[in-house]
Amino acid sequence: MRLVLRLLQGFTAAALMWCADVGCGGESSPVLKTEHGDVAVFPSDSPWNQRVDQLPVHPLSKAYIDSIGENVGMHPDFGGVYEGTPIGIPFDVVASDQAKVAVEFDYADESDRGPYPLFDGVRIEGEPDADGDRHVILIDPQEKKLYELFYVKRDGDSWKAGSGAIWDLTRNQRRPLGWTSADAAGLPIFPGLVRFDEVGEAGEINHALRFTCEKTRRAFIPPASHWASDSEDEHLPPMGLRFRLRADYDVSDLPPQARAVAVALQRYGMILADNGGNWFISGAHDNRWNDDDLHALKRIKGSDLEAVNTGKTVTSLK
Repeated sequence: MRLVLRLLQGFTAAALMWCADVGCGGESSPVLKTEHGDVAVFPSDSPWNQRVDQLPVHPLSKAYIDSIGENVGMHPDFGGVYEGTPIGIPFDVVASDQAKVAVEFDYADESDRGPYPLFDGVRIEGEPDADGDRHVILIDPQEKKLYELFYVKRDGDSWKAGSGAIWDLTRNQRRPLGWTSADAAGLPIFPGLVRFDEVGEAGEINHALRFTCEKTRRAFIPPASHWASDSEDEHLPPMGLRFRLRADYDVSDLPPQARAVAVALQRYGMILADNGGNWFISGAHDNRWNDDDLHALKRIKGSDLEAVNTGKTVTSLK
């Protein structure tokens, strides 16, 4: 217990140093507008909502980029529909009186018990019969709660999932050290998604993005709390590592939707949250996306990025 407290105190100190550098409280929270009311997506001083364009470059930045792919382009893992399948991670908005159900978890010891406001017709990543991560994301703007589930299956009247987490959107929360969430890094998914209502309507993204890569290290950087690798190679990126697009990258030639994403990458960066495709950026499915516009992001290569130093790397929980 004393070791855990020391680790948490160290993380708090690092967070305060980060706030001193970037000016916590100077940013505003992204707001999701819904038919059940508007809701801020975590406080303004949440790491997701803090700019990182003034933070120092991580000393292992080049090694991390080489391991993921210096010449590999960014991949927008969201958009409209491809070969009949929606691209991206969907989310549903529910009212506070939506009935909640129990969920049986594979990783019950690292999941929030719930219940969860699941319902017939809830949108599952990849659609009901697809394989893959099968994430479900539910937002209750009235109660200001975010419900996230990984690998959701319906079995008759019962619901099953790999893992699940419930987040209070009014507070900066962290999972217990070593715990997963609905994401491998133990982070919330929704605040890192690129959403059409931000890009297509507001024209601006005011938060960090979520991304994946194939090979990661058995380590994490808070606020991440979990790793998903057996490799101790320090040249592989730990979960929670943050990258940004270099300030000297000219975004002016990118089409509007891609440019909004690129500007967010320069200001807020993107956080490594799961194992997956290299430089795959996560977003919410929406038929209004212009996929040709988004594909312009592939012009941005790994060599155009840099890892930033946001705090200590945790390699052991002992």
